[in-house]
Amino acid sequence: MGICSSCESTHVVTAKLVLQDGRLQEYSYPVKVSYVLQTYPTYFICNSDEMEFDDVLSAISEDEELQPGQLYFALPLSRLKHPLQAEEMAALAVKASNALMKSGDKCACRKKSVCPVTSPGDGSPRKMASGGGAGRLGRGGQGRKFSAMLSAIPEQ
Repeated sequence: MGICSSCESTHVVTAKLVLQDGRLQEYSYPVKVSYVLQTYPTYFICNSDEMEFDDVLSAISEDEELQPGQLYFALPLSRLKHPLQAEEMAALAVKASNALMKSGDKCACRKKSVCPVTSPGDGSPRKMASGGGAGRLGRGGQGRKFSAMLSAIPEQ
């Protein structure tokens, strides 16, 4: 209890950008997408909350600012306007989870992970979320309720 309380008091919320090579870039100050793209001109930036299974990937406007507490991906321009396949979503989830674990955030009470989630009764992966395995996706917590999709992997 005391440990988490002291962790939270010194925590600075950042906008997190997962790069193609798996590195994590964090911004503790407001930064426009156009500024980030100066460093990565052959990439586009997308918000993880906006990524849906079998939906086309779209770029955030260059005039928009990266929001603290949000997770973003820098993806090659060749993937812009292409549908996001289940395998690609899973690979991005693993990449983001690894990047978040490698980041300097050592407080266990705030450890984040990224995982495919499902809509109740649906059974198919739909969106990616930062934070715990369950919750509401979208801006400001709006949207449907989602829960983590877990299954056993049979040994052979």
